[in-house]
Amino acid sequence: MSAIARFFEDHPWGGWITMVTVIAHLAIQIVLAVKLILQRRSTGESLAWLMIIFAFPFAGPLLFFVVGESRLGSRRERRFIQLQPPFKKWLAQIPDRSQVDWSRIAEEYEPIAQMSRRTIGVPALGCNQLELLPDWQYVFQRLIADIDAATETCHLEFYIWNDGGEADRVVDALVRAAERGVACRVLVDSLGSRKFYHGQQADRLRAAGVEMQDALPGSLLRMPFVRIDLRLHRKIVVIDGAIAYTGSLNLVDPRYFKRDAGVGQWVDAMVRVEGPAVEALAITFLADWYLESEDTLERLRESGGARPQPCRGDAPVQVLPSGPDLPAHAVEHVLMTAIYSARRELVMTTPYFVPSEPLTMALVAAARRGVKVVLVAPKQVDSRLVRYASGAFKGELLEAGVRIALFNDGLLHTKSVTVDGSYSLFGSVNLDPRSFRLNFEILLAVYDPAFTKELRALQQEYIDRSELMDLDAHRNRPALRRGAESFARLFGPLL
Repeated sequence: MSAIARFFEDHPWGGWITMVTVIAHLAIQIVLAVKLILQRRSTGESLAWLMIIFAFPFAGPLLFFVVGESRLGSRRERRFIQLQPPFKKWLAQIPDRSQVDWSRIAEEYEPIAQMSRRTIGVPALGCNQLELLPDWQYVFQRLIADIDAATETCHLEFYIWNDGGEADRVVDALVRAAERGVACRVLVDSLGSRKFYHGQQADRLRAAGVEMQDALPGSLLRMPFVRIDLRLHRKIVVIDGAIAYTGSLNLVDPRYFKRDAGVGQWVDAMVRVEGPAVEALAITFLADWYLESEDTLERLRESGGARPQPCRGDAPVQVLPSGPDLPAHAVEHVLMTAIYSARRELVMTTPYFVPSEPLTMALVAAARRGVKVVLVAPKQVDSRLVRYASGAFKGELLEAGVRIALFNDGLLHTKSVTVDGSYSLFGSVNLDPRSFRLNFEILLAVYDPAFTKELRALQQEYIDRSELMDLDAHRNRPALRRGAESFARLFGPLL
């Protein structure tokens, strides 16, 4: 008698329960596999999920149910549908007041701007003044001064707000602003700023009259209805509808933030904007606030501080929000277009580098056609899985001629791209699938050689504080590390 037959004879009910469980589990795996195929996701993402679903019994399908699909919640989806018509109409009115004169700018920029507009829906806007702020202390100095000078509105939106140091001085400035009658709103990510949002500094803001709102709240009870790893990753400040900030710096003092992570202080940059692009950033903030709060569109249009701005400079700027409720892969398409447009030089800085297959191919192709491609990333990052997955891609890039500079002086967190020293991308977008598909991000496309020259100089400062990777040394790394990197690469499309 076989072992299976003896088992059923000795455990008639347990045997049948086991068999039904196995069949049900296999049926769930097959259903999920068919669903993945019909959704027509990228090949890498689909294969990664199929591996997880079939390689990890019970845990794999459960993980897919939790974070496999972009569920934003019925309330948020309803508010998003209500928002779309007035939001698009509002954005469409801006270029009528601030046209870009493409005849005065290099002609190759216009197709990129038009592609971005058709993909994301926001036009390029002329006449902006940009100030690159490469030092975090100077960012806080300028921000606090602008809040202290505010007369109407102060709107702040961040992924992470962390108590301590200069961040507390921002709280003090907002309290002063609210006490003199300025309408202040603070929107923070529910998970990234959980400690702050439920802490004493947030209570001080509420007591002073500052409106506080957390975005994308997640909990175990909400897991069946929303995907809890979808995060609001944007960094936006708009003051009086006339001044805006964006970039990579969270509302944290690097001296107090993640001091035990073993990667050193975080290194960031921001840009201060005046001109018509401020209205697009203000509208982006108000749209995010509307989706998370109970405010009405009418009240936000009346009191939100988003209004036409006069000409302040010469820089054409395109504000490009992205997220899972906007066209799929929109920001990745913008980045790919920029890479393929490069003729002489392409320099990119990012803290997290886990490229998709199309992005890897674009970078390899650029290097092989003679473009000087430089990737600057931190030597140490605060995610071990990202560290190994990133390492798996670097050999292929090095072999193609891409120069990879590993930043030695902390965790380089600035996200920037310069193309031929003439135009640039700058914002909160990392070069990884999470930024491209899952997080709510903000990116500026700046079609201005003067600003790009400043940004390129900052990138060079990062390069000078880095060490270039050596191809031979990378090839001779320990076999165990190569194996870990190859395994982590399989999860790359999901990181």
